Amino acid sequence: MPLPDLPDQVPAQWHEAKAAPSPDLRSWWRTFHDPVLDGLVEHALADNLNLAQALARIEAARHLVGASELGHDPQIGFHTYAEPTPDSSASYFQFGFDAKWEFGWFGRAESEQRMAAGDLQLAAAEAQAARVSVVAEVVRSYLELRAAQQRASLLDRLAAGARQRHELDALRLRLRLGTPTELVRSEAELAQAQAALSEPHAALVRSRRQLAVLLGRHELDEVLLPPGEVPRLGASGIAQAPADLLRTRPEIRRAEAQVLRSAGELGLAQADRLPRLGLGGGLTYAARVIGHTRLSEAAGIVTFGPAIDIPLFDWGMRQHVADARAAQLQASLHAYRQAVLEGVAEAETALATLEQQRLREQALGQAVVALEGEARAAATRRRLGLADERERLEADAALLQARLQALAARQDRGIALVALYKALGGAPLPAGTAQ
Repeated sequence: MPLPDLPDQVPAQWHEAKAAPSPDLRSWWRTFHDPVLDGLVEHALADNLNLAQALARIEAARHLVGASELGHDPQIGFHTYAEPTPDSSASYFQFGFDAKWEFGWFGRAESEQRMAAGDLQLAAAEAQAARVSVVAEVVRSYLELRAAQQRASLLDRLAAGARQRHELDALRLRLRLGTPTELVRSEAELAQAQAALSEPHAALVRSRRQLAVLLGRHELDEVLLPPGEVPRLGASGIAQAPADLLRTRPEIRRAEAQVLRSAGELGLAQADRLPRLGLGGGLTYAARVIGHTRLSEAAGIVTFGPAIDIPLFDWGMRQHVADARAAQLQASLHAYRQAVLEGVAEAETALATLEQQRLREQALGQAVVALEGEARAAATRRRLGLADERERLEADAALLQARLQALAARQDRGIALVALYKALGGAPLPAGTAQ
C-alpha cells in the first residue's frame, strides 16, 4: 500500500521572531561566547551516557533494517534427527539440508521493511531528543551555577552592609539618636540577609552535581570549571523557517516514524489476508543404527516444490486485525498533526519569552546604572559631611539589590534561549546517522 501523505501546514514565517544575528543550531551555545561552556558541552556530547544509549539503539535498529531486507531471500539450513523404531530395538538417524524461499508478495516484504525503517527513524528521533536535552541541560546547569556563584558574592556583601547598619543603629540608640524601632528593623534585615545566603550555596551544589551527571562523571573536575560570571548574551535571532521544524524537532520526527511503522503494520495485516507463496526443498539422508555403533547404508531423498499457504476461513479475524491497523494509522496521522501544531506553538512562545526577557534585562541594567550613580553621589555627600553613614549604606544596599535583579534577568534570558532552541529541536543529527 502507498504511504500516506504527511501534512505540513506550518506558517511561512515566525510571528514572534525579531531581526538579529542567528547562530548555527549545531553550536547555538557558542552565542554565549564562553570557552568554559563550550568545553563542557563538548565533553557532554562525547561522554553522556543517555546519548550513548540512544546511539546504541540506532545501531541496533539499523541491523534490524538489514535483517528485514534479507528476510525474503532464499535460506538454507542443516538438520539432524534421531527416531527409535516402534519396538525400540533400533533407531533411525536422519540428516540433511533444507531450503526455503518465501517471495514476500502482496506487500508483505515491503511492509516488514517499512516497520523496520520506522523503528530506525524512531531510534534516530530519540537520539536527537537526547542530544538536544543534553546540550540544553548542560547550558541551563552552567547558567545556574554561574548565577549561584555571583548571587552568593552579592548576598555576602548585602549581609555585610546589613550588619554595618545594625551596628550603626545600635550605636545611635545608645547615644539616644535613634529609636528601638530602627534597631529592630535593622536586626530583622540582618537576619533576612543571613538567611538568604543558604540558597545560592545549595544551588551551587545542585548545579555542579547535575553537570557531573551530564558529563558522565561522579565529580566535576575543577579544571573544567574555573571561576567565572554568568555569560552575557548578545543579540540573537532565528534563521530556521517554521517548516524546518519538520526536519529537526524530535517530537515531530518521532510522530513521523510512528506513521511509517503504522503503515507497515497495516500493509502486513492486509498481506495476511492473502496467500503466502514460496518455494521449498530439501535433501535428506536416513540410516538405521545397527548395534548402537554403526550405521546401515544411508538412503537419500530429494524434495522440491511450491510452498503455498492460503487463508480460507477465520470468522473475519484477519479482517478485524486489518481494520484495527487502519484505525491505528489514522491515529498516528492525527498525532503527527498534533505534534506539528504543538511544535510551532512552543517555538512561538519561546521566541516571545526570549524577547520579553531581553527587554527585562535591558530595563534592569538601566536601573543598575542609575543606582550606581546614586551610590557614588551618596559616598561623595558622606565625604563632604552632607549625609550620614546610614544613607551611604542604604544606597549601597539598593544598588546590590538591583544587581541581584539584573543577574536574575540575565540568567532568565539565557534560560529562555535554552528553551527556544530546545523547542526548535536543535540541529539535525549528522548525515548518515539514521541511514
